[in-house]
Amino acid sequence: MSIENRVKNIKEDLDFFDDELQKYEYIIDLGKKLDELDDEYKIPSNIVHGCTSQVWLICEEKDDKLYFKGSSDAIIVKGLVYMILQIFSNSRINELKEVDMDIVHDLNLSEVITPNRQSGIIGMIKKIKEYAIKV
Repeated sequence: MSIENRVKNIKEDLDFFDDELQKYEYIIDLGKKLDELDDEYKIPSNIVHGCTSQVWLICEEKDDKLYFKGSSDAIIVKGLVYMILQIFSNSRINELKEVDMDIVHDLNLSEVITPNRQSGIIGMIKKIKEYAIKV
């Protein structure tokens, strides 16, 4: 499935909820699904810059695709990390190099999360693109 289709699916899930509080609770629930990241990966080189809370993101390459794992020390951010991983993990390297940074707008997250959290999402996407370029 393409990144564009994954964004569309998550947008549909978010649009199901009528108000901001329900969307916020949904994002928190998504964070509970996030696999825990081992402490050995919670190192400075894996930190996502631009986030107000701590976010770690790691990458593994396999068969011309990149797979991501991540975590955060904030509950709401764990949900956002989960969403980003669902969108970008298991994607072809070339597709990740060309990814649009405007996911926040596409998902209408600006109505739910603060500008600082939006900046954190952009930071995660930027780090994903950096991984794709390095490979």
